[in-house]
Amino acid sequence: MPYRTIRDLDLAGKRVFLRVDFNVPLDAEGKHISSDTRIRAALPTVRQILDSGASLILASHLGRPKGKPNPKMSLGPIAVRLSELLGRPVRMLPRGTGDEVTADQTVLAPGDVVLLENLRFHAGEEANDPNFARALASLCDVYVNDAFGAAHRAHASTAGIVEYVSECAAGLLMEKELKYLSMAVREPPHPYIAIIGGAKISGKIDVIRNLLQVADRVLIGGAMTYTFLKSQSVPVGDSLVEDEKLDLAAELLATAGSRLMLPTDHLIARELAADSETKTVDGSGEPIPDGWKALDIGPATIATYQDEIAKAKMIVWNGPMGAFEVEPFAHGTIEIAKAVAASGATSIVGGGDSEKAIQIAGVGARITHISTGGGASLEFLAGERLPGVEALGGL
Repeated sequence: MPYRTIRDLDLAGKRVFLRVDFNVPLDAEGKHISSDTRIRAALPTVRQILDSGASLILASHLGRPKGKPNPKMSLGPIAVRLSELLGRPVRMLPRGTGDEVTADQTVLAPGDVVLLENLRFHAGEEANDPNFARALASLCDVYVNDAFGAAHRAHASTAGIVEYVSECAAGLLMEKELKYLSMAVREPPHPYIAIIGGAKISGKIDVIRNLLQVADRVLIGGAMTYTFLKSQSVPVGDSLVEDEKLDLAAELLATAGSRLMLPTDHLIARELAADSETKTVDGSGEPIPDGWKALDIGPATIATYQDEIAKAKMIVWNGPMGAFEVEPFAHGTIEIAKAVAASGATSIVGGGDSEKAIQIAGVGARITHISTGGGASLEFLAGERLPGVEALGGL
C-alpha cells in the first residue's frame, strides 16, 4: 500500500488521535444504540494502539447537527458501549477542542482512552477549517484514520489535520477496506461478477459504468431495472422509473452489450404491502400490466443469477434485488445472499440492505468483506478519489 499503517509506527508512550466512524443509529432520544457494528469494526485498531503502549484520543461524527451541539447526537452512549466492549473506562470529553480538553490530554497515561464529543458540533469540522484542524492536531503526537465511512469527505478530522501532525497512518479497518475495494477496481481475479441493485440508476450510474470496465458481468436488480427496461420500450406497468435517465440507461445497455444482465421475470403486486396480491410475470412474454409494479426479481432471474455467481472468483454486491424491507419481496435478495456466500469467491458486500440480507440469511461468516463504507465505498467503486485516503498519501 502507498501509505503507512499503524503497523509501521512505534506508538509506545505517544498520544494517538484515532478518527473512527462511530456514526451509529440511535433511538429518537439519542440515548440507546440500535446497532454497534461500526463500533465493533474499529476494535482491532483500538486494541492494537492500546497494546502498543499508547494513549488514545478517539474522535467521530454522528448525524448532521449542522455545526451546533445537539444532545440527541451526543457520543455519550457510544462511550458507554465502547467501555463495555473494551473492558476498560472510556472517558467522555464534553467538547472537541478547547483549553479544558487540551489540559486533559496532557495527563493521559499509556492505556488511557478518551472520546471527544461529536466533531460536527463544530462548524469548523465540515468546513475543513484550518484553525479547527490545527486545534485537533495539537492534542496528539500521531494521527490515525480508521474512518473509511467518512473518507470521501474533506473535513478537518479526515483531511485537514494531516497538515499539522508529523506522523500519520491508516488504521486496520481502513487498510482492509482499501485492500478489497482496490482489488475490485484494479486487476481483480476473473470471472468477476458485480451485482448492483437499489431503487435508482442516478445514485449508481458511475459505479455501473466503472465496473463494466473490469467485470465480466454486471447483474442488475431492484427498481433501477425498470428504467433500463423502459428505455428499451418494454412495458413496466406502474414500476418505479426515472424518466429523466432513460437516454442514459439506453446508452449504457448499448455500450455494455451482454456484460450487463437484466432480470427476465418479475414478482409484481398492486401495492408495496405485506398483504398485497402478488404474481410472477415473464418479462419477455408477459408485460407488467398497468396498475401493477415490479417489486422483486422472479425465480427464473434468481436461477440465472445464481449460475453466474457460481462461476465467479470475485463478487462485488451493492444494493437489494427488490423491495427488501417488505417480506414478500425479500426472497430475491436473500437467495442472492446465499448464492454469494456459497460461491467460494472473494466477496465484497456493501450497502445497508445487502448487509442486512447477509445477516438474515445467516451467511455473514462466509463473506470475505462486508464494507462499512456506504457512500465512500460507492465513490471508490465509481473510480473517484477519496480525500481522506489521499491525505494519507495513497491511492
